Amino acid sequence: METSLYLPVKDFLEQAGYAVKGEIGGCDLVGLSDSDPTIVVVCELKLSFNLELILQAVDRAAVSDEVWIAARISAKGRGREADKRYRDLCRRLGIGMLGVSDAGDVSVIVGSVTPMPRTNPKRRSRLMREHRNRRGDPALGGSTRQPVMTAYRQQALGCAAALAAGPLRVRDVTTSVPDAGKILLSNVYGWFERLERGIYGLTGAGREALIRWPQKIPDKQ
Repeated sequence: METSLYLPVKDFLEQAGYAVKGEIGGCDLVGLSDSDPTIVVVCELKLSFNLELILQAVDRAAVSDEVWIAARISAKGRGREADKRYRDLCRRLGIGMLGVSDAGDVSVIVGSVTPMPRTNPKRRSRLMREHRNRRGDPALGGSTRQPVMTAYRQQALGCAAALAAGPLRVRDVTTSVPDAGKILLSNVYGWFERLERGIYGLTGAGREALIRWPQKIPDKQ
């Protein structure tokens, strides 16, 4: 699976000085630097190099300073990484190529990455905000067919954990989740119910969510 490539590539980019998290804004990996201004690096994963991987990288160029593609290196040496035309196309587009061996070693196939113009600053800002707001790195890059643990979902689970022992006033929940007011009111996942003005409880769906994604349950206010 593509997720098997995530940790080796994450380690490679972290050694290059980036804070890396997976599945941010639809990107398999997003790395932020501590420099000023911040450099945004995006990497897309596939089990083998193909045209779809390049198309994804071109799309990500609108929100990043560097774009990389990474794939498993063909054991027989017959993959696209051995095709000079494929490598030249990446160079012309400013896309870097990383090869991952079966042992998890990462090698640079195309290393000279041309800085790309950022054509979508709003989307770039959303990408950076999600990266910075997400606690830890809860999602493996390359994951499919499962909910992504976004920063919003993390905060909603924090609200659910606070309500697990019983209904609370919104201001009591905000002590652990500052955006609780908006999250409880919008109730995107159907985890909460409004019992009285300013007082919320947890639904059955909310309790099921806590079983699926266990949280530290705070002491009741």
